[in-house]
Amino acid sequence: MKIAYISTYPPRECGIATFNQNLLHAIGTDKASVSAESFVVALTDSETDTEQVNPYEYPPEVQFSIQQENQNDYIRAADYINTSFTDSCILEHEFGIYGGESGVYILPLIARLQVPLVTILHTILKDPTYMQLTIIREIAKYSAKIIVMSNRAVEFLTTIYGIPEEKIQLIEHGVPDLEPRADNPVKASLPFKNKTVLFTFGLISRNKGLETVIEALPAIVAKHPDVVYVVLGTTHPGVIRNSGEEYRDSLKRLAKKLDVEDHLIFVNKFVSEEELYSYLTAADMYITPYLNEAQITSGTLSYAIGAGAAVISTPYWHAQELLADDRGRLFDFKDSQNLAVIVNDLLDNPEQLKALKSNAYNYGLKLRWPKTGGVFINTLKKSIAAAIQRKKEVRPVIDIDMMPAFSMAHVQRLTDDTGIVQHAKYGIPNLKEGYCLDDNARALIMVIMAWQQNKSKAALELLPVYLSYIQYMQCDDGNFRNFLSFRREYLDEIGSEDSFGRTIWALGYLCSNAPNNSYREFAKELFARSIPHFEKLKHLRGLGNTMIGLSSFLKAHPHDEFIKEEFNKLAIPLKKAYRENRTEDWHWYEGQLTYDNAILPLALLSHYEISHDEESLAIALESMDYLTSKTLDKGYLNPVGNDGWLYQNQEMAIYDQQAIETMAMVLMYFKAYEITHDLKYIRQMDLSYQWFLGENSLRLPLYDYETKGCGDGLQTYGVNRNQGAESTLAYWISHLTVLKALEQEYEFSDKTEASIKEELLK
Repeated sequence: MKIAYISTYPPRECGIATFNQNLLHAIGTDKASVSAESFVVALTDSETDTEQVNPYEYPPEVQFSIQQENQNDYIRAADYINTSFTDSCILEHEFGIYGGESGVYILPLIARLQVPLVTILHTILKDPTYMQLTIIREIAKYSAKIIVMSNRAVEFLTTIYGIPEEKIQLIEHGVPDLEPRADNPVKASLPFKNKTVLFTFGLISRNKGLETVIEALPAIVAKHPDVVYVVLGTTHPGVIRNSGEEYRDSLKRLAKKLDVEDHLIFVNKFVSEEELYSYLTAADMYITPYLNEAQITSGTLSYAIGAGAAVISTPYWHAQELLADDRGRLFDFKDSQNLAVIVNDLLDNPEQLKALKSNAYNYGLKLRWPKTGGVFINTLKKSIAAAIQRKKEVRPVIDIDMMPAFSMAHVQRLTDDTGIVQHAKYGIPNLKEGYCLDDNARALIMVIMAWQQNKSKAALELLPVYLSYIQYMQCDDGNFRNFLSFRREYLDEIGSEDSFGRTIWALGYLCSNAPNNSYREFAKELFARSIPHFEKLKHLRGLGNTMIGLSSFLKAHPHDEFIKEEFNKLAIPLKKAYRENRTEDWHWYEGQLTYDNAILPLALLSHYEISHDEESLAIALESMDYLTSKTLDKGYLNPVGNDGWLYQNQEMAIYDQQAIETMAMVLMYFKAYEITHDLKYIRQMDLSYQWFLGENSLRLPLYDYETKGCGDGLQTYGVNRNQGAESTLAYWISHLTVLKALEQEYEFSDKTEASIKEELLK
């Protein structure tokens, strides 16, 4: 068998990385069954919005690496595995090592695999979020077997996650195949020599509860003054990034306060397994003082048992199982007094201490990696033998390899400390044209989406620029101006209803998706001041854009009855316009289709999403289908052209096609999919997006791979090469929407081409 392993991997300092390396070596010892060409796909934790050299010097078995937050890498990894003549794949799963919300980026990868998948779950939560629950269920759906390491894990998967028990296999955590050394060098080292040693190892963070042991030391040292507490391990990299060595320093201060600083020793390094084994066998007792029960698997605890250590632990789930039958002692969470009593009792009764070590050692013999590896080999063989080909090889609904990499370059080029400039000559900002509210509102939406999707620092830095522009353009009465000269002079007294609506959309979106409370509160203040102007709106697109903003606002404030009432009022004239203009062969809100058409169905879809108004949904879907029949009938998007539009009973203008029209189509179809889960809307969304990349009437891309901007329209002669803010922002909002849809690709990626065509014909 040639096996692909998906996981973190050394030299990254991570317990799962070490586990994966041990598993690979254990399985690989059976050369008759396992190919030497088996390989690792390693997860790295490098930045996502910079082109950075891989931070780890991986060994040869790592043949592909995935940057944790880079969605493209997951798809490419699946393609790499599928084209590497691999027989089976092993996935190590822990929510935090994969990208996206709760690690959702792993789902499109495993959905694309064409070989049997065996998944090892390192974390199984008792109270998962909806996303976490969904992810585990989807992983189970695509896995031939789910491996867990404790009986409690089996119970959780069957009762909480609804996974069939026959799909689950219990294989306990492996431990090193080592024996105690007679000449253990650690016993002669300074922290251990002539001392009674209490020992803890692992990456240091607050949830490890080390302070409980330090608080027990005064009572222990009073009876046994030769006791020292040795903590081996570096601080967790995530903790270092966020708060440095604050936790370790606080432990030192606590020890000094309790006058036991001479009995606390930190060995601040990440050691090899052999060296760790020497520490474990040199210690008198091993302590895991975790702070709560929610630890389904503990590799450190398994290692301690495997080394034959006398273990004292808090009663987290794995400890309750592994330390049963007198293989260890348990004390309650944060109970330093009980811990001190147990330690003193064992030190006063050496035979009890010896019995604990003997029981642990004998149990650990069956956990050693050669035996554990053999169990995995049998599982893989059975999975391969029983594998059923569930999906035919088809092109994915969304092909991320066809999408350019996300880049803020042109947006940054157009933006100064005032806001984003309206227009450009080719890829160069046209400062003479100044700024407008519409574009800064769109820019605000785009950078929020970029921050959510990619954690783009560049986007986060631009967010206050656009928000500040909106604030500057708000009048004393809460309405907004639109245009500002490059010299920061107002060019109008009151902006259009379109610009008002787009601004409310942006503010509502920020209220619901702000990266911090400061931005949220500022947006809410601007939003509140604008409310009196809602009732003055007359034009349909102004109404529609405002409704989309209110729907976002209400997602963050679902109990705001006043805004709900305003929202429902805005839907009335939109539905009335549709009823008055609709005929048997004309399903639209006006006597013509003009610009930004998809905003109108999108507004009613957004209204239904909040209000569950069935009339809004019916009108939205019917008018959307009508718009689709006019613009996607050729197999690619052919939006209504601005050079004449589409009047009832007349021919549709083909050119000038505008980017904002395409953006609205992308957003409309994605919202329709979110509401209905009808696959055809995902395909229609992707077809609309492909307009930017050349799937259009002229087969010319509007996206400029060099400047990272977007042409201002599709003309009879070709692409308008000017790359202003409107078109560029329309492209990137569409791009980020498709990436958002890709997070849900696991819901539709296993559909066959036939089923796609069938749904498209509905």
